[in-house]
Amino acid sequence: MTLTKAMIIDAIHNQLGFPKNTSAELLEIVLELVKSALERDEDVLISGFGKFCVKNKKSRRGRNPATGDDMTLEKRRVVTFRCSHLLREKINGK
Repeated sequence: MTLTKAMIIDAIHNQLGFPKNTSAELLEIVLELVKSALERDEDVLISGFGKFCVKNKKSRRGRNPATGDDMTLEKRRVVTFRCSHLLREKINGK
């Protein structure tokens, strides 16, 4: 099952007792902070969870899988995530 924004809002509402509209605003503020930091090429480190980073990808040769035609993939920026060792241990049951 996928965790959705609505589920996070419900959890904030249930666990902290905030009204749902306030819970939604809190989540939106946090997500906007993360997005704006990544947009400025800043890393986002959440202790005990992980680190979001922006990496630059160079342009490279590729191919269209549908037609097999060669093409050039433009340079771009991608967001990567590295989980913390605490999260990794929790996921692996240690």
